Amino acid sequence: MRSNKLTKIIITSTLALSLLAVPVSQVTILAAERTSESTSNSSTTQTHTLNKSYVVYGAGAAEKNELNNVLAVDDNFTTLTATASDYQKYINPNGSTTNAAMVSSVAIVPTDPGSGIKVNVKKFNGEDNITKVTAQQYAMVAQMAGVTDVTITVSANRAVSGESALTGVYKAIAADGVSLNEQNTQSANQMLTATNGAIEANKDDSKYPGKLMAAVGDTTKEINQQKKQGTTPTQNQIQVIFNQKLEERNIYNETKNHEQPIINALVQFNNAPISSSKDYSSHVTDTINNVKNSSGDMMNKAKKFLNSQDGQAVKQQAQSWWTRFVNWIRSWF
Repeated sequence: MRSNKLTKIIITSTLALSLLAVPVSQVTILAAERTSESTSNSSTTQTHTLNKSYVVYGAGAAEKNELNNVLAVDDNFTTLTATASDYQKYINPNGSTTNAAMVSSVAIVPTDPGSGIKVNVKKFNGEDNITKVTAQQYAMVAQMAGVTDVTITVSANRAVSGESALTGVYKAIAADGVSLNEQNTQSANQMLTATNGAIEANKDDSKYPGKLMAAVGDTTKEINQQKKQGTTPTQNQIQVIFNQKLEERNIYNETKNHEQPIINALVQFNNAPISSSKDYSSHVTDTINNVKNSSGDMMNKAKKFLNSQDGQAVKQQAQSWWTRFVNWIRSWF
């Protein structure tokens, strides 16, 4: 009799573990990939993601309840505030601003490995209050700074340029336990300014920002691949590469009169540690794919699955299955 019971236990245990395999293995793999990202930060790894979700309000932001609705913030988000001193630390050490001028707010959620960066610039009470920086600029600049596999949502309760919103992204990464390299962030910030002129000159073409930032990403990828092979491109070579990428995106004529600041920013990228990072090319490819055909302000409407009600339901269901299985085993003894 006890032998029959043991046989039943073995057979049923195998079946139960098979039923549990899909949700449990998915969670385990995700955790392993996050751990790998956070523990392999050698001198050649410069790209990082987040372990949890953050909302970073500008110190001068008002109407935070409405901002929460716009940014789709819930209780799973850790709250931070971006101040004038943060702006000087992360964006412009020589710049002067005030807390009241820090209005842009951002929500940042981690996404699946290989998803790159997606950005949504959202209206506030029907108004486009981020007046200068595009979603595509935010995405590629954050990637160049060393951020990846996140969705960033940006908004403001009054009209601002939006250039200070990256402060919140960098502060969230720091709060998550990673210090982004200053050379990387400064070269990325320079690219934000460098691309403004070309985008403004082509503001009637909604697809232009995506094409331009994809060409920028293509060029940084080529620089990274050359450096990993032991070759450091010169400024002239970088210009040739960039012009080729503009031609491939069919925007060379629209960009040629505004390209010098962008080339200067690419040279700064070439001098930054991230340009030699072993993982940069794969991550920037993900973000290039996100921006290249995008237009307008919405690049991703999905929230982090594990923060969603569906994600929590799956997690609870897996836990419930396991509890019932353990209780069933105990009932035999």
